[in-house]
Amino acid sequence: MKVLAGAIYVAVAVVLAAVAAWPIYRSLSFVVLVAAASLIGAGIAVLVRWRRWNGWAAAGLVTAAVLLVGVPLAVPSRLGPPDQLLHGLGELFAGALFGWKDLLTVDLPVGSYRNLLVPGLIVFLVGTASALLLAWRTDTLGVLAVAVGVGMSGFGLLFGRTEVSAPLTVGPLTLAAPVETAVGIGSLLAGVLWLAWRSRDERVRALRRATARSGVRVRRPAAADARRAALGAGMVVVAAAAALAVPATAASGERVVLREATGPRVELSRAVSPLASYRALFADGEIDQVLFSATGDATPERVRLAVLDRYDGAVFRTDASAAGSPFVRLASARDAGAGTPVDADVVIGALGAPGQTGLAGLWMPSAGVVGSVTFEGARAAALADGFYVSDELSAAVQTAGWAPGDAYRLQAAVPEAPALAEASAPGGQGSIGGAGGEDAVAAPASLRTWVQAHVSGTGGAALEGLVSLLRDRGYLSHALTEPAEGTAWMSALGAYEFAPSASGHSLARIDEMFTALLEREADPRAAASDNYVAAVGDDEQFAVATALIARELGFPSRVVVGTRLTSDDPDAAVCAAGVCHAGDVSAWVEVRASTGDWIPVDVTPQHAQAPSRELTEQPDPTIGTAVRPDGVDEVQPPRPAQEDSAAPVERDEAVDLEWLWATLRISGIVLGVALVVLGPFLLVVGAKALRRRGRRRAAAPAARIAGGWEEFLDAAADAGRTPPAAATRTEVAAALATPASGTLAVAADAAVFSGAGATDDEAAEFWRIVDAERAGFAPTGWRRLRAAVSLRSFVPASLVPAALRRTLRRRRSTSSRLTHTERGSRAASTSRRTA
Repeated sequence: MKVLAGAIYVAVAVVLAAVAAWPIYRSLSFVVLVAAASLIGAGIAVLVRWRRWNGWAAAGLVTAAVLLVGVPLAVPSRLGPPDQLLHGLGELFAGALFGWKDLLTVDLPVGSYRNLLVPGLIVFLVGTASALLLAWRTDTLGVLAVAVGVGMSGFGLLFGRTEVSAPLTVGPLTLAAPVETAVGIGSLLAGVLWLAWRSRDERVRALRRATARSGVRVRRPAAADARRAALGAGMVVVAAAAALAVPATAASGERVVLREATGPRVELSRAVSPLASYRALFADGEIDQVLFSATGDATPERVRLAVLDRYDGAVFRTDASAAGSPFVRLASARDAGAGTPVDADVVIGALGAPGQTGLAGLWMPSAGVVGSVTFEGARAAALADGFYVSDELSAAVQTAGWAPGDAYRLQAAVPEAPALAEASAPGGQGSIGGAGGEDAVAAPASLRTWVQAHVSGTGGAALEGLVSLLRDRGYLSHALTEPAEGTAWMSALGAYEFAPSASGHSLARIDEMFTALLEREADPRAAASDNYVAAVGDDEQFAVATALIARELGFPSRVVVGTRLTSDDPDAAVCAAGVCHAGDVSAWVEVRASTGDWIPVDVTPQHAQAPSRELTEQPDPTIGTAVRPDGVDEVQPPRPAQEDSAAPVERDEAVDLEWLWATLRISGIVLGVALVVLGPFLLVVGAKALRRRGRRRAAAPAARIAGGWEEFLDAAADAGRTPPAAATRTEVAAALATPASGTLAVAADAAVFSGAGATDDEAAEFWRIVDAERAGFAPTGWRRLRAAVSLRSFVPASLVPAALRRTLRRRRSTSSRLTHTERGSRAASTSRRTA
């Protein structure tokens, strides 16, 4: 009955764990894995119990089962020729070590993507076997089966999706998170009911044993049983009520799971902001470099590179710590949703053309909501490993880095955006100084003054008018000092009159722009000449200025760095024939309307009318030099933790060591798995070798002989032949009955008790016999391996169970053994006296 009850509880725990983990996979492969892994784990538990094997044997069988069925169940894509199976074993090892982390960085559901079924295989195979073996134990360790069952359900809840299941309404009652609540209550009830049954069964068995030994029938008080049942039922009701109340209370909060703490956050936090390095793209050595090409029958209007949503007053960058816009992996193709379809072939560095450096950094050309990305070429596997996507930002990153010739096929959908003039701010009609987004950075006073002076209307119409006016009164410039004649970016602009412009997009730089605008507007000569142009810069400054203006009007905003394949804007740069050079990169702003749609806003200033030099000409900035007195040591300032430098850096072409890193990674994974699996066994073998070495190399021959006797006893214990406790050496030798046990006992007694001492030759001969006896205890390879890793010789005799010590004493001294009748009589008389 105990076996059946334990099996029923484990079966319920497996079903609940499968329900909890279903949102992670949602595939037929997962259903097959759960069924097969649970049956295999149950079979291993039955075999171990039937053969009465120990935990080491169970662990070995579980490991062997994972190796045998791991590829067919958890890495089905690798079923095929031997070379594919070998790759599958490598992915199985990698999944056992790193699949848990990878599972948190892939968009759900993952299906049978790569090796992400390996964690599920381990949970259901190892969990089922462990829970059954614990549930069938008779000692107090059996209650740990409940912990294993709860842990199996916790796998699906902790590694699952960030949102809970839809509320369930039954009449006037609305149950929040019904699936998660059902799993929690089911795990609670199953564990409590099984523990209650187990406790009652043990109590009944104990009373039956007492009755059988004493002959006195013990009655169980009915009132006590009723009180105990009522108390247990009350505890279950209270726990169930608490489990129902928790989801309802936490319904308004955001669910926190493990996947929110993963992704390329470290890489994003270390990356240089693309907006800070924007001006470096227009240097003569960089402007003509091909970054990528995007061709196909359905190419997007805009190709997005970086999406920057956090501004600290100095640099615009991506918020790597944001919990609402995590970057995750795409396990497989998915529905990209409604919008204009995109199907484009993207090649980095224009098919690896000679002399082209290609795209740098971790940002990946994408568009809209990504449905699928299929990488091609020799680095396809590495690129798939480093690919992450964020639906909130509509952006993608590639942590593996880019190399000329990397290619992939992009399938996505670009949502339709409403017209800016028809949009309204999320907070309503908006007002000057209204919602400024999540950042606490206040816009410069000059910007606010300029907005208040020129705003007309409300919502998107007001923003559109301000942006148009800013672009008309701005002037495009990519340099602070006038470049030499024939500079590429100036030649591309045609009849262009140079105006100096400092780089950077800090609040001070934005304040300088709007201060110049206000001063020009206050100059009477501006109206006389109809020239109000005063703000000089490029997309770096104008994108940040527009983003701050949008936040002043109540629109959340972010900056996008990318390219345009087509555009109706005459001031916008466009990639010719889908080939995007460094000089084609632009920046624009996206603002979020009250409908939740993100609307792109172009910000590139005009370059037809130059600013008037009567007042607004900006001289080169000068830095005052202080006279340093003699004897003062120059102290170099510390380097900042992160440098957002816009200066191009010359880099030597690195040697391609991708094959070496792949080889080292696979070797490291194999060695790591071997160390995890074999490490405990090697530790036991090493400890025994050190103990044997210390005994063999004792200073005195008599001590070496005494140590040899101890080694003989330990070898017998490891082989499963426990010597009698509190017995003489001669009695132990008689009980073990090996060919040379008597000789060893006599020699050890003589060396220890005779007082004559022993010689080195006698000690050496004694150890030779001990080595032979050790080999005789475990003659076969399997028995010898079990003895080598056994821990029995490390357990002191005082910790041997009392029942085992009584059995050994009965075997050693039959004359002192009580008969069954005598023991029953004594127990009965004792019970009567006690009563």
